[in-house]
Amino acid sequence: MFHVPRQSGGHPRLALAVIAVLFVLAAGMIAWATVRPLPTTPEADPLPPRPPLVAVETLPQLTAQLDRWGGSGQFTGGVLVARGDEVLFRQVHGFANRNLGKPLALNSRFRLASVSKQFTAAAILRLQDEGVLSTHDPLCRWIQPCPPAWEPIRLYHLLGHSSGVPDLMARPAWGIRRVTPATVAELTADSARYGLQFPPGTKVRYNNAGYNLLGAVVEKASDRPLHTYLREAFFEPLGMADTGYDDDASDVVMGYANLAGGPTEQPDANVSIIFAAGALYSTLDDLLVWNRALHGGHLLTPRSYAMMIADHAPETKPDERGRPRRDWGFGLFSNSLGRRVSPDFLDRQIYHTGSWSGFRNMVTYQPDADVTVIVLSNNYHSRDAVFLLSQQGMAEAMGRAFPTAMAR
Repeated sequence: MFHVPRQSGGHPRLALAVIAVLFVLAAGMIAWATVRPLPTTPEADPLPPRPPLVAVETLPQLTAQLDRWGGSGQFTGGVLVARGDEVLFRQVHGFANRNLGKPLALNSRFRLASVSKQFTAAAILRLQDEGVLSTHDPLCRWIQPCPPAWEPIRLYHLLGHSSGVPDLMARPAWGIRRVTPATVAELTADSARYGLQFPPGTKVRYNNAGYNLLGAVVEKASDRPLHTYLREAFFEPLGMADTGYDDDASDVVMGYANLAGGPTEQPDANVSIIFAAGALYSTLDDLLVWNRALHGGHLLTPRSYAMMIADHAPETKPDERGRPRRDWGFGLFSNSLGRRVSPDFLDRQIYHTGSWSGFRNMVTYQPDADVTVIVLSNNYHSRDAVFLLSQQGMAEAMGRAFPTAMAR
């Protein structure tokens, strides 16, 4: 037995109490010194006021290009170019609804398609910043029941398109799934039926199904529907009132495709099957607000933002179609896009494209010059026009030679 002598009128119980208090204090001091606080998201510094929603045409070469293509019907949609917070160009051409003769407006809402992926990626990274999850978490921590094939998958594999989960369009009966509405649980169960196409992390393959799984993770981790989380975490604080889930009641403009009879309506979007991979709508100016907040450090910690724009592809990833390969970030890519136009320019851009059910889009950002270019089109078959316009706007804003054609 431990014996405490009585000294100077002291009492053994008092001495034991003092020793216990000292022990607790020492343990607390050790814990304080060794426990690292969770990273916090950036302070909500106020973003600059929105510029007036008016047509701006201070880029004369881009203006001339849009006058030609818009007047001839070769391009229908909107283009915005900004340097920092200053809008250099904002204009729309064409119809929001051809049958009604309704023209596009500067604040028309467009279906974003895969441009939506960066919002899902940012949601995962924000939850990481809040200490709720980690991009290194096993997928099976958040998805239950979890098939054995998914045990090696980490969230960063899904974010960087290297999970090996077969994409929606790589599965049998894609044509039926394309037009059949689905819940989040049904999409997850569909993915769980298939084995992996390759071991996680060994290859990259563009993957909508992987982003749908990330959406399911956001819902589990935040205990909210994905689009509620996006609205509360990002859209409402940023004042993005014209951005949200395309639920068929969101006043999105009509999308078109150039079929045998000319521009043909594409009303059946069924974005439920890409709920976390391509289901958002937005406007030119809402996307500018998002781009400024994301790349300006208002949304994520520096660590999470650096992860978002880093290259996560295996070093063995080859060049793509004879061109230098892109960097595979989380919901974003990076490449010298100007190499694909003539005359070319080499400035590296952070970007994402989108195409779905009558829409074709591109949002790109050049960090050194702080230039944002947003091109939204409600014609699915305007891929080359959207890409060339994005690079024309980027080149003119940066003082590069104005591209006149796609490089072949």
